[in-house]
Amino acid sequence: MSFEVPLCRLADLVDGDARGFDPLREGRDTLFVVRQEDQLYAWRDACPHERGTPMAWRKNAYLNADRNRIVCHAHGALFDIATGLCLLGPCMGQSLTAMPITLRADGVITVRLNSSVEPA
Repeated sequence: MSFEVPLCRLADLVDGDARGFDPLREGRDTLFVVRQEDQLYAWRDACPHERGTPMAWRKNAYLNADRNRIVCHAHGALFDIATGLCLLGPCMGQSLTAMPITLRADGVITVRLNSSVEPA
């Protein structure tokens, strides 16, 4: 079964920044969204180097200092924001897992999830 979960309003996600989300209320961010101007990129919050390792070292800290790459703070790996491809680090050539998001006409960003259990 597939369902959409609202994450936030586009206006709540600052251009050039990233934000983590916990759409199934698991108690930890399981995906994050990066905004670059009018483009939104959503990725599972898990480094491909060590399956399931969260990317951020603190809440919403997904980007490097220049804000032009996603960084895994556990391994120092750098990823292209638009493609999720690892450009430097122990998982070079591997990619982050993309998450299907939609920007609705009312300005709300949603993610489509597959699960047999709907969020609380």
